[in-house]
Amino acid sequence: MQANQFFDPKLLSKYNTSGPRYTSYPTALEFHDEFSEQDFIQAVKDSPNRELSLYVHIPFCHSLCYYCGCNKVITRHRDKADTYLEFLAEEISSRAEFFTDYTVKQLHWGGGTPSFLTHIQITKLVSLLKEKFTFAEHVEMSIEIDPREIEMNLAEHLFDLGFNRLSIGVQDIDKKVQETINRVQSTEFISDFIAHAKAVGFKSINIDLIYGLPHQTIETFTKTLNKAHEMDVDRISLFSYAHIPSRFAAQRKLRDEWLPSVQEKFALMKLAIEKLCGFGYDFIGMDHFAKPNDELSIAQKEGSLHRNFQGYTTKGGCDLLGLGVSSISNIGTAFSQNIKELQDYYKAIDTRKNAQVKGVSLSTDDVIRGEVIRELMCNLYIDKQQISKKYDIDFAEYFAEDLPLLKTFISDGLVENTAEFIKVDQKARLLIRNICMSFDAYMKQHVNQQRFSRVI
Repeated sequence: MQANQFFDPKLLSKYNTSGPRYTSYPTALEFHDEFSEQDFIQAVKDSPNRELSLYVHIPFCHSLCYYCGCNKVITRHRDKADTYLEFLAEEISSRAEFFTDYTVKQLHWGGGTPSFLTHIQITKLVSLLKEKFTFAEHVEMSIEIDPREIEMNLAEHLFDLGFNRLSIGVQDIDKKVQETINRVQSTEFISDFIAHAKAVGFKSINIDLIYGLPHQTIETFTKTLNKAHEMDVDRISLFSYAHIPSRFAAQRKLRDEWLPSVQEKFALMKLAIEKLCGFGYDFIGMDHFAKPNDELSIAQKEGSLHRNFQGYTTKGGCDLLGLGVSSISNIGTAFSQNIKELQDYYKAIDTRKNAQVKGVSLSTDDVIRGEVIRELMCNLYIDKQQISKKYDIDFAEYFAEDLPLLKTFISDGLVENTAEFIKVDQKARLLIRNICMSFDAYMKQHVNQQRFSRVI
């Protein structure tokens, strides 16, 4: 895969605005507190799906990474997790009652830092989930890991419990960058842990990298990318650092003058794409890379790639149930989210056995637009006739106000729009969020787009 087709500095500069990442449509900004528990129950009853993806949020971290925008609780006291797991168990038991006829095909633990939990705590939580839900024989089980606070034998423990995918936060291996973002970690240990996990039996290992961090240079990030190649992982997530100190207090510790300029950030992104493609990875969606034989690569080639709150996935036919503080669910044609603050989460579970705080029931228009946006985000292609037939609409007539918004992309050679299809050129892959905004009915209401991150 040739990386230069993805990069035109003039076009990237022209379209480097703020916009949603479209892990859902409508986005979480449209969730509201009028969405009730009864709405959630009805969504389960009405859903045509009977396969389930479980997401469990573990909010605890041992220390604060200054770049981070995740929902987390910083503490060194592992006993706080015991309290959290007690309330989480209540939520799991309560929610499981609605999913007795579902089969769990996918389980993902995110955070925070799920590896904050002790071996005993991890075992207890896995056992509870398997007791309350029906798991498929070949279930995909993944967990996010912070390599700074783990022992080598965590790999055996997780594998014995059924986990088969690992995602490890690397971000950058340069010492100065690590010190600035308050995330100093051993690259040697990470390499050894990955090798050990492979020996134990893990078949899929992902690492996260971030470009645009303070003090990153072409030279330092080249070393990070080369090291990632040396680790020989199956997937790499390459994220753009979103500097929004007005929203995330910890980012105020990172001075603007430490950050790469717009041009320097473009160069870092170009470097990463060129090197990762050169290493033989396939470019997945807008920010993932996978080996050609990986499920994500195969799904993209087949046009079956899916996207949800966990990013790009192959499990598009599953409903998604989020468990734990701040987690998000997508059941049938409804989205819902749990309370974000830990103490409020405890109170809610204590009084009503669930922590749902807001959500949205999708209109038919939301469903149609959501599919169009998802197909563009995942497969860069829309079959107009297929959409028209599926929803009994005339595509051109239905999107009469939206299609003219594609003109600027068409004139720049980024999009091809015919009577039968819409096709996004490979060089527009990094700008796919901009293109999707053309079909977003809610964007017209969002005059202040700074609530979203920049696309590059």
